[in-house]
Amino acid sequence: MKLVRYGEKGAEKPGIIDENGVLKDLSGEIGDITPDIVAPQGLAAMNAIDVQALPEVSGNPRFGVPVAGIPKIVAIGQNYMNHILEMGYTPPEEPVIFVKAISSLTGPHDPMVKPKTSTKFDYEVELAAIIGTTAQNVAAENALDHVAGYAIMNDGSERAFQRERSGGTTKGKSADTFGPLGPWLVTADEFGDPQTKRIWTKVNGENRQDGHTSDMVFGIAQLVSYVSEFMSLNPGDVLTTGSPHGVAAGFDPPKWLQPGDIIEMGIDGLGEQRHEVVAYQA
Repeated sequence: MKLVRYGEKGAEKPGIIDENGVLKDLSGEIGDITPDIVAPQGLAAMNAIDVQALPEVSGNPRFGVPVAGIPKIVAIGQNYMNHILEMGYTPPEEPVIFVKAISSLTGPHDPMVKPKTSTKFDYEVELAAIIGTTAQNVAAENALDHVAGYAIMNDGSERAFQRERSGGTTKGKSADTFGPLGPWLVTADEFGDPQTKRIWTKVNGENRQDGHTSDMVFGIAQLVSYVSEFMSLNPGDVLTTGSPHGVAAGFDPPKWLQPGDIIEMGIDGLGEQRHEVVAYQA
């Protein structure tokens, strides 16, 4: 299944993309796509719906974040070797964990706002796993059983905040609009093996990132297991899993994002995002 939320920000309705790529309205069946819906019982109920009988949504509505009420976003840094090298990091012995603020979430085609004091605004295309059942101290061989589905996340980054100011990584990753998610959540059964997908970014039509999830230092199953040792991962939580080489910071000179830039990114099977960078306005 491809689950979506569509409509104006703050008033999104639940939807589903049918086998022909047509958006269908789910609001007659459920109130919204919530953590309860991406849990096993909710997905089982969704599977029982006759999608072809649902009303078709006309036009080209805005897509929102595909799950409402996401409890937390846990992010993994330095998880593709070429990205580690371009950033000048030492390869990690264990996954690097940080968090992104929930207020960073935005739709997959919404503008991304360059923060008021930003000087080094960057992009990172990432494969995000959305949790369906609580994972706590789970073994890697069972970890993917806890994943409801997958989506694209752009891990927006302000490198000066992140690397040049003291106090940790989170403040460089959490500005409003720094967490576009979607366009849809593809359930794990439909998405297949998460380590077999091409992942890419273009800026103003220029190829920037072009990688493959098989190049992760730590695979999705390892990451779910690892994070679950330190905190529970609960239904609706987002685990975003690192980005391949080609970020703005990796070029010489760096290619920082500026207002007016157009970012496009995609992952096999998960659709595409598109954002215009806009200046901060009070």
